[in-house]
Amino acid sequence: MIDESRWGILYCPKHEPFRPNRRWEKIERCLKENGIEYDFVQSESTQSVDRLVKMMINNGYKTIVIVGGDSALNDAVNCLMQTDARVRSEVALGVVPNGMMNDFAHFWGFKEGNVEQTIAWLKKRRVRKIDIGCIRYTNKRNEACHRYFLNCINIGFIAAIMNLRRQTHHFFGSRTLSFLFSFILLVFQRLEYRMHLKINTDEIKRNVMTVCIGNSLGYGQTPNAVPYNGQLDVSVVYHPEMTQLFEGIYLFLRGKFLNHRSVHPYRTRKVNVLEAKKALVGIDGRLMKTPVGPFTVTVEQEVINFLIPD
Repeated sequence: MIDESRWGILYCPKHEPFRPNRRWEKIERCLKENGIEYDFVQSESTQSVDRLVKMMINNGYKTIVIVGGDSALNDAVNCLMQTDARVRSEVALGVVPNGMMNDFAHFWGFKEGNVEQTIAWLKKRRVRKIDIGCIRYTNKRNEACHRYFLNCINIGFIAAIMNLRRQTHHFFGSRTLSFLFSFILLVFQRLEYRMHLKINTDEIKRNVMTVCIGNSLGYGQTPNAVPYNGQLDVSVVYHPEMTQLFEGIYLFLRGKFLNHRSVHPYRTRKVNVLEAKKALVGIDGRLMKTPVGPFTVTVEQEVINFLIPD
């Protein structure tokens, strides 16, 4: 049986052309300096994250640390949610940010450039029970499905940007450049989608540019959301005029996204999406298979043990 103090580490490497193991070498050095006993495995795909996290749970690891980004964390959480609640209650999940997008790690103050601080915080094993969101939908085979998320669900324009950003990231080699290129390609198409939403007592039935349902920062679109209040923050963005659009970009970069006149914020426990014609859906920064017909997004309170800073 595995010693309960021993970490199980899942390393999800970035696709770097030069010295791809440099990041892991630095993390490994910090682990040894802190006297942490651990076993590590390396993941190469989404499917392997699921398989390897299951292996760690079955082998009795009580601390599982994901060296990866939002997508890898999403896979780990969905794997944990497949286990018995009693087993899940004994496992604490941690993160060392190492992905293309690390928004959930940033919410807690974990930074890519400060591995030493991250490891020192994780070593103290300060655990907080956190909320997660859940999208329930029907797939193309008419099967009832669900998927959990830590950060957010995006519907529409931002989901399209994130999808294009992933496709162009390797070409540009820079997250910022790939985002700007993706934005420029899409912005002049003036994308909007016919949507029908029910949020609290409001019913929205009109053309909408993008919707973000956030359990956390939502890549800046739900900046006031926190994963421990039993609520989801929602930003519904109507289609602004071009001058307003660039004003919106400015406010977004300044962290004042909700101040834009085209942004309509809500706080709720449930969102009913009755229609979102031709809109892509993203979950924790990764495109998901588009639901067929209506779907719902809800919150589940205090179901994951997460390692947080002091």
